[in-house]
Amino acid sequence: MHELVTNLHMHTRYSDGSGLHADIARAALQAGLDVVIVTDHNVLVNGFEGYHRKNGKTLLMLIGEEVHDQARLPQKSHLLVLGCNREMARFADDPQRLIDRVRESGGLSFIAHPRDPALPLFHEEDISWDDWQVTGYTGIELWNGLSELKTQIKNWGDAIFYGFFPQYLAHGPHPEVLARWDDLLRQDHKVVAIGGSDAHALDIRLGPFRRIIYPYEFHFRAINTHLLTPEPLSGDLTADRKMIYQAFQQGHCFIGYDLPAPTHGFRFSAQGKNGKAIMGDELMMDSAITLQIRLPLKTECNLLKDGKVIKTWTTHEVCTHITREPGIYRVECYLNYLGKRRGWIFSNPIYLRPPRWRTNPFQGSQWSQTTLPAF
Repeated sequence: MHELVTNLHMHTRYSDGSGLHADIARAALQAGLDVVIVTDHNVLVNGFEGYHRKNGKTLLMLIGEEVHDQARLPQKSHLLVLGCNREMARFADDPQRLIDRVRESGGLSFIAHPRDPALPLFHEEDISWDDWQVTGYTGIELWNGLSELKTQIKNWGDAIFYGFFPQYLAHGPHPEVLARWDDLLRQDHKVVAIGGSDAHALDIRLGPFRRIIYPYEFHFRAINTHLLTPEPLSGDLTADRKMIYQAFQQGHCFIGYDLPAPTHGFRFSAQGKNGKAIMGDELMMDSAITLQIRLPLKTECNLLKDGKVIKTWTTHEVCTHITREPGIYRVECYLNYLGKRRGWIFSNPIYLRPPRWRTNPFQGSQWSQTTLPAF
């Protein structure tokens, strides 16, 4: 498998960001990314998908959309829409209808910043996801780089500190979001976890003072989604676009916080009598399954089953666990950075199923044949 470092959920001047698509491309190339997916609010901006190259490095820019009902107060329940070739904002007033239309159009939908509390200091309202009765979405933005800021700022001192020293901000996905994700997985919903930067390159002005806080390049060096694909980028936009969105849909990815240390090279796989599986896959159990984790460096590595830690390693780069128990297995890794324990890697699950079990990735019910959207 090839690994494509991808950053998604960012905004330009077409909505509430301060930069242009060209600024994003330059920053992404400087940060060493392979793919960026721009998602302006309620507008599908055409004409910017394609490749950017510099000093032998290639970047693919794709365009999605962040959709929410602008007439709703507060404006909760934002949805990231990827892979659609049509505008979806006209369905924003009904989250279930929006999700259905995205799927019917061959696209993917991810619940954006599920926990995004109010920040009264800056007159920011709570815009968390509020419509948890919906079904059929592809996944959830487990870790959002900007909404975490709203959980940390309590006063102007905090705001100034994190504005000048953003590297101190990130700690990991919000515990409530992790718990919600595990609960959905236990209900047999196949929910793909992604990490989003929510980059705006915020242009802050206070009198004569002006500063871009959380610039694009900072976000691109921090919370990324690493995709595992069967091929590297080919230069064929149609083929590469299809390959990238299929990796997202299948959950062949992990979230990596690359600022403290690169997460490139992390792998989580399973092997048994019935074959092999990687993150996002299902494997039928009729004998023992060997789970293997490969880390870029030795650090705290937790293996979870059905949301509970069942084993921890601290001195291994290759971690192995043999199980005979069906369940939903995923990995969390932590390291110490700037004096605190911080989240580093969050894998998507491997689903170890009893024989004759199939999970519907759209509704969470049992079925016998997997059908993927066409891109």
